[in-house]
Amino acid sequence: MELLAHPVRLRIVHALSGGRVMTTSQLCACMPDVSKATVYRHVDLLAEHDILDLAGEQRVRGAVERSYRLRRERAVIDADTATSASVDDHRRIFAVAMATLLAEFQTYLDSDHADPAGDLVGYRQHAIWLDRDELAAFIADLRAVIAPRVAHPATTDREPYLLSPILFPLASEPDRTEDAS
Repeated sequence: MELLAHPVRLRIVHALSGGRVMTTSQLCACMPDVSKATVYRHVDLLAEHDILDLAGEQRVRGAVERSYRLRRERAVIDADTATSASVDDHRRIFAVAMATLLAEFQTYLDSDHADPAGDLVGYRQHAIWLDRDELAAFIADLRAVIAPRVAHPATTDREPYLLSPILFPLASEPDRTEDAS
């Protein structure tokens, strides 16, 4: 969890999703707001901890350029780890996720090809009222829709999208529908 709970490392994981193989230079190009030294350092750390596999090496202008691929099964915070996380852990991880989301969106908007309307960008929020069984069914429905698409490989006719479902209970006032007499 510590390894993945960092904005730059999480962005590297996003960039390599879909079975993509990229060089560190290509990863740097995906994150123009992050220094090359920082990207190289975090790629090395992810590779050292088996989150990234070395996919190949080639000589480029006298230097060795490495290509990496994501080990998806290693880039996941499992249910047991999430369950054992403290409230402060969740607070920190959520802050990292939001910082990462903001950085990714800023990079998209700063790109020459940004077209939020044409790309069907969405960021809606809805308050929904569910009992525990409805909540479980809702989560199962979302997983059924999302999981097959997460497994899509990167192809020339597919564009990568970042989907960030966030679900948590809202702080609410006591139920006022009952008669207070």
